[in-house]
Amino acid sequence: MSTIFTHTAVAIGFSSWLERSPALKQTLIIGMLLSVVPDLDVIGFWFGIPYEHLLGHRGLSHSLLTAFILSGLSAWWVHQQYELNLYALWLYLGVCMMSHGFLDALTNGGLGIAFLSPFSNERFFFPFQPIEVATLNPIRFFQGQGLNVIATELLWVWLPCAFIFLLGLVWKTLTKK
Repeated sequence: MSTIFTHTAVAIGFSSWLERSPALKQTLIIGMLLSVVPDLDVIGFWFGIPYEHLLGHRGLSHSLLTAFILSGLSAWWVHQQYELNLYALWLYLGVCMMSHGFLDALTNGGLGIAFLSPFSNERFFFPFQPIEVATLNPIRFFQGQGLNVIATELLWVWLPCAFIFLLGLVWKTLTKK
């Protein structure tokens, strides 16, 4: 998996494309939360749920269907509170949540991502896996493995997200009326 901090990079990167409104900060926070929520499935390890199980790590919580439903419900809630464009919110929040599985599928470890769960528990990786997988063990992470993980995440996630963020700012400047 990517680190919890890197999963939020997509929400930050695409936030510059959002409509400026009093709800911008709340929408960004919800996007960041949705980008990390799939990893709550690690709690299953405490209850003896095996990694490869439907409810195991990188299973149902990482699926496209779960992202579609949770981002839709979140978008509806924000829309109800602030009367913003429901479909734009859903697109942004959906990208935030789906990015979690996509980033994990770019890592070089684990059993893959169950994108099609609950219809199939088949696990997938992308053919190109440039991101070093982060250990779930914080001691190992801080004893040296973490530097390599952070280096690959900076190159393959943070840098492209910074570019997307700047592109959004430029777009808004050029299209300003």
